[in-house]
Amino acid sequence: MKPIAIFRHSPTEGAGHFALFLTQHAIPWQMIHIDQGEAVPADASAFNGLVFMGGPMSVNDDLPWIPKVLALIRDAYAKDIPLLGHCLGGQLMSKALGGVVAKNPLKELGWGGVTVAESAVAREWFGDIREFDSFHWHGETFSLPPGAELLLSSPHCANQAYAIGKHLAMQCHVEMIEPMIRDWCRVGADEIAANLNSPAVQTAEVMQAQMHDKLPQLHSVAEQLYRHWLHGIAPR
Repeated sequence: MKPIAIFRHSPTEGAGHFALFLTQHAIPWQMIHIDQGEAVPADASAFNGLVFMGGPMSVNDDLPWIPKVLALIRDAYAKDIPLLGHCLGGQLMSKALGGVVAKNPLKELGWGGVTVAESAVAREWFGDIREFDSFHWHGETFSLPPGAELLLSSPHCANQAYAIGKHLAMQCHVEMIEPMIRDWCRVGADEIAANLNSPAVQTAEVMQAQMHDKLPQLHSVAEQLYRHWLHGIAPR
């Protein structure tokens, strides 16, 4: 079975709960460390699925690997190889597939509620889940590419997730685990301090105090989404 490729764009933004989920289900995966200069594959058919994690950069930045990743996403889409994006990863998918990534009205940093859309497609992905508290860390947002179906919204960001058939893109972070939250609070201390006037930004202390109660439900939501995403993978 071909592995699932996971693209890491920043040392602190790894695969988190997604990697644990794949390992528990004995699904092979391979991490491609973009942050360490590893090459972007040219052919998506080497993998059973492509998964893109978060990162502090913008998809609109002039970085040498971004055009290559966009081309790889389009290649996978053309070959019907499932795509999954988390935050920056969702933005990369949107830009590659015809959407636009621009500044969100507010930065979202920390825990915040999201609401599942009232549609048949949203129910396919989320089952009986109607709302939950997700983790957020973004200042930009994506538009929906042609053919996309909105799945999630929050009070401060209209487009929190969308699906195009078997492909899933998220603005929010369902992959979080405790060490990642602690790392982001440490690395992002200045960003938090500069945006505390935003109603969508929490202090590091609040983020970490709430994670013990909120992570179990978030992991349950993530596993629901990841299970449905895996249905789109053909044995190769």
